[in-house]
Amino acid sequence: MASTDLSFGCIPAFYREVYEKICSTTSGNVEREVFKSLLVKSQLSSSVLSQIWELVDSKTGYLTRSGLYKGLALVAFAQQGKHPSDKLLENSESQELPVPVLGDLSEVTLLAQRLHKGSNPAKLNLTYSDICNLDTIEVNLVPEKKGIFLKHVEYQVTSKRFNSIVYRRYNDFVSLHELLLARFPYRLIPKLPPKKIVGADSQFLEERRRSLLRFLTVIARHPVVSKDHIVQFFFTYTGEETQHKIREVFRRVPDEFATSELSSRAKELVPPETLTEFANSRDQIRVILLGISRLKNIADCLAIRSHSYAVDMAELGTQLSNLASEPHGTTAWATGGTTIWQEMKKGFHIISKEFNLLSTRALQQAVREETMVCERLNLLLDVLVAHRILCERHERGVSADHQRALSTMLSLKKRQMQGVIRGTDSDTVEYLENKMVAQESVIANVELRNCFSLHCLHMETQLVHAHLEILATVLQSLVNVQIRGHSELAEVWKLIEPTIMKCLPEKTTSGSNGIS
Repeated sequence: MASTDLSFGCIPAFYREVYEKICSTTSGNVEREVFKSLLVKSQLSSSVLSQIWELVDSKTGYLTRSGLYKGLALVAFAQQGKHPSDKLLENSESQELPVPVLGDLSEVTLLAQRLHKGSNPAKLNLTYSDICNLDTIEVNLVPEKKGIFLKHVEYQVTSKRFNSIVYRRYNDFVSLHELLLARFPYRLIPKLPPKKIVGADSQFLEERRRSLLRFLTVIARHPVVSKDHIVQFFFTYTGEETQHKIREVFRRVPDEFATSELSSRAKELVPPETLTEFANSRDQIRVILLGISRLKNIADCLAIRSHSYAVDMAELGTQLSNLASEPHGTTAWATGGTTIWQEMKKGFHIISKEFNLLSTRALQQAVREETMVCERLNLLLDVLVAHRILCERHERGVSADHQRALSTMLSLKKRQMQGVIRGTDSDTVEYLENKMVAQESVIANVELRNCFSLHCLHMETQLVHAHLEILATVLQSLVNVQIRGHSELAEVWKLIEPTIMKCLPEKTTSGSNGIS
C-alpha cells in the first residue's frame, strides 16, 4: 500500500524498503556516500547522475527520507528516458511514483552498515582533520557603504560546503548567535566579538573580522550544529534584512532536546560515573585553557616585537636617508678641507634601501606570526572558552532546574505528611497527591533533560580534545615561521655588510673591532 510522505505523488513500498536498508539508525538520514553508491547501481550516464545529484543535494552532506524518495523518483524517470527535473515530480501529483531498476543492493547496504557501525552516539569519532574537512569559511570586509546617518560595515561570507557567497552585517551575526544558543543550549557556541558603534577604527574592524571568522568556522565545523537549517539559512539566504528574516523563520523552532531522537535514550547514554568524569574533565580543560592563554600572550609578544623591529629598521633607513640629504657642503671649519663625511653621505642612500628591505622582511615575519600562530591559538581559545561557558550554562540551567524540582517535591511531601498528622480533609490530601504526581512528571522530564545535557557535554568535551591538535600545528608553524623569518633577516644583513664595505670609506670600517 502506498503512503504519502511527500507533497508530490504517492510513495511505492519499494522506496520505504530502500530507506530502511540504508538509513542511519541514529539520525534517520542517508549518508552522501551511500546515496552516491545507490546512484551508480542505476547504470545511468554520469551526466544524468550529476543532474539528479544537483536536484537532491541540499549541501548538508546527507539526505533526509524525502530527499532519498525524490532521488529514487528522478532515477526512475531518467531510466524512462525523461530529463530529470522538479517539474516531473510536480506533474506526478496524486499518481504513484515510478520504481527505479537498481539491481542487487547488498553492496550499498553493506556500505551503509559499515558507516553506521562507527556512529556510536557516545563517541565523536572525528579527528581535527575530519572537522576541518566539514567546511572552509572566509569572512572579508566589504568597502564601507554610507547610510543616511551612519556608515555600515558589511562582510562577505564564503562557505565552501554550501558553495555560497553572501553579505552580512554584524547584527546578522547577532541574530544567528542568539538563535543557535536557543536551539543548542547544550553545545559549544562561541562568543561574538563586542559591537562598537562609534569610532570603529581599522584595527578594531580587522580584529572583529577575524573574530567573526573564528566564530563561523567553529559553527560550520561543528558535527551537529553545522547540519541545522539555521546555519544553512545564514550561509545561503540572499534576500534583504537577514537579521529579521532569520528570526522570523526560526523563532518558534524548539531546542535540540525537544527534537533529538537521542533525548528518550539520554539515561542510557550517561554512565553512573558521569558526574565525577564531568568534574575531572572540566578541571582539566580549565588548566589547559590557562596554559593556552599564556602561550597566546607569548605569541602576541613575538608578533609585537617583529612589528617593532620593522618600525625600528624603517626608521634607521629613514635617518640614514636624511643624513645623505644633509644640505651643507664642505666648510672651512671641516678638518682637512675635504672630509670623510662627504664620502660617507654618498653611501647612505644605498645603505638606507637595504634597511628598508630589512623592515619589509620583519613586517612579513610579524604577519606570519599573527596568522599562523596567534590566530590559530585564538581559535583554540574560542573553543576552550565556549566549553567553560557551556559548563556554566549547564549548572545554571538544567542542574538548577533539577534541584528546584526536587525541592518542590520535598515541600509537597512535607505538607502531605503534616496534613495526614493533623487529619486534614480528604480533598486537600487528594489535591496534594495530584500535585505530587504532576511534579513527578516534571522531575522525570528535568532528569531526562539533565541526562541529555550531560551527554551533550560529553560529546562537546570530545570535540574540544579533537581541537587540541591545533596546538601541535601551532608549534610546528612557530618553528617554521621563526626559521624562515630569521633566515630572511640574516640574508638581508649579509647583503648590508658588503654594501657598507663598498659604500663607506675604508678607514671607517678598519676600527670596527674596537674604539679608535
